[in-house]
Amino acid sequence: MRFASVKFAGVERAGIVEHDEVLLLPHRMVSVSDLIALGDEWHGLIAKLRRDDSLPRVPLAQTQLLAPIRRFQRDILCTGWNYWDHFEEGRGKRDGQEVERPNAPTFFGKAPGTVIGPTADIGFDARISAKWDYEAELALVIGKAGRSIPAAQALDHVFGYFLANDVSQRDLQRRHGGQWLKGKSIDGTMPMGPYVVTGDELDIPNIRLECLLNGEVLQSALVKQMAFSIPDLIAELSFGMTLMPGDVIITGTPAGVGNAREPQVFMKAGDHVVVRGTGLGELSNRLVEQDLYGATNIPSMSAPR
Repeated sequence: MRFASVKFAGVERAGIVEHDEVLLLPHRMVSVSDLIALGDEWHGLIAKLRRDDSLPRVPLAQTQLLAPIRRFQRDILCTGWNYWDHFEEGRGKRDGQEVERPNAPTFFGKAPGTVIGPTADIGFDARISAKWDYEAELALVIGKAGRSIPAAQALDHVFGYFLANDVSQRDLQRRHGGQWLKGKSIDGTMPMGPYVVTGDELDIPNIRLECLLNGEVLQSALVKQMAFSIPDLIAELSFGMTLMPGDVIITGTPAGVGNAREPQVFMKAGDHVVVRGTGLGELSNRLVEQDLYGATNIPSMSAPR
């Protein structure tokens, strides 16, 4: 099934997307997060609601798609360097923060305030960063809690899958001691969605993940090219640490990022960026000038340093 968080007639609702329609779920469910919070009960409830003729079905084109997950108990859990071609393309381009190829997944956190909808504008301010980069990623949301989950059981803990664009500020990413939180956490910069798709509808290893900037394909790879598989990521992340329903994990980006290109390609105001994946739909966003700098005393990142 495909679930979405939408706004229709000014009201936010969770819904089931079927062909070109959305079955709007009861008003108490304002996002997919409310469905996930039901735990295993959601299966029976959805089966019942799909038979309920009193629930409205509305054209998908008449709704506004929102970020499907909008309530977070912790930071978004992120994976770095999870396609070896991406790891290798960055050699010599990490501003002195070079490392050897890792033997286990590389994890970091990203602030939930980054999240925007699948067609929303990405806030852009050149004073915050001179190096705005795109990163197409497959994301998933946990549906069942677990700690130290064996890889063989990991997919039983996934509610569904969707797309994310892990927009990154490369200069901020290098500025703060080699950790990535700051360069990944600028407000209103990570589109997510457009739907949460359950695994039974997807051929996950053969999902083709792509990013287009102003119509040009700059990233294209299959999920099976990941360095560490989704079950392995869940097993490693949950090692001694409980994953909770509603936790979002983004699984890494393939080669082709702007920072590694020669010459480098960074995004600017007015650019149009699309992330798409087989069976998952697409994110379509434009970078729009916004004041993110405010009255800070931090020097502009676009000024000579």
